[in-house]
Amino acid sequence: MRQFLLLMVASLALSSCNEYQKVLKNEDVKAKYDLAQKYYEEKDFKRANRLFEQIAPKYAGKPQGERVMFFLADTYFQREDFNMAGYQFERFLKQYPKSDKVPEAAFYGAKSYYSLSPNYSLDQADTDKALTKLQTFINTYGESKFFEEANVMAKELTTKKEQKAFEIAKQYTKLGEFYDLQYSKSAVAAFDNFISDHPGSIFREEALFKKFEASTNLAFNSFEYVKKERLENAKVARAALFKNFPETQFAEKANKLLEKINKELRVSLQPEVLSTK
Repeated sequence: MRQFLLLMVASLALSSCNEYQKVLKNEDVKAKYDLAQKYYEEKDFKRANRLFEQIAPKYAGKPQGERVMFFLADTYFQREDFNMAGYQFERFLKQYPKSDKVPEAAFYGAKSYYSLSPNYSLDQADTDKALTKLQTFINTYGESKFFEEANVMAKELTTKKEQKAFEIAKQYTKLGEFYDLQYSKSAVAAFDNFISDHPGSIFREEALFKKFEASTNLAFNSFEYVKKERLENAKVARAALFKNFPETQFAEKANKLLEKINKELRVSLQPEVLSTK
């Protein structure tokens, strides 16, 4: 019985393969459409995709064209060929702007680019594209069943972009620790920009502390004629941290830096005190 069943399965598979090859090679567009739809429903997206590719140009401008174009884009998505999926969903939206499938196509087109978004340390062109398309979808289709998922994805990509900007600023801080004033200046400026550009970021607290840290490094490695002013600027940066996060996790480190700053300020004031006596 087992051998018989295996033989039947093999026979059906061979028959299916022969049918596919036969329809793939002939010119019967209707036969290709029917078989493509059958494979699509069976989730055989590889074969369905090949057939839909062949017949899509034949159905352009015809009633079935909308259905064929959407299925073609979706088979690319299901096969995780997200570059082609994004491209085909964009084509669908341009060619069938009044279709009932427009919200779904807009969502899956955006999700295709979301799926292409790389690690935060790499180029974020696909992340930017995905964010633009997700935001358009969110603004346009607030009642869609995909609305919540789109928001989650947009938030994730926004955090990724923030992390990239934050890590770049941190790199300037590390380089500034090796007594390079220019890198310390760049670190302060980078954290300033980050804090201004991303007011709701999950990295905001650490960014405020890192700005204080970078400001302190800059002050201590500055020439004497600007050191006092920069030490005071560092204290302002510390005050901003505690104003925004009174219970900050960086309190201990920040207070130790403040002790160093105050000690340096007392030293820098001594010549002035002596000169008044």
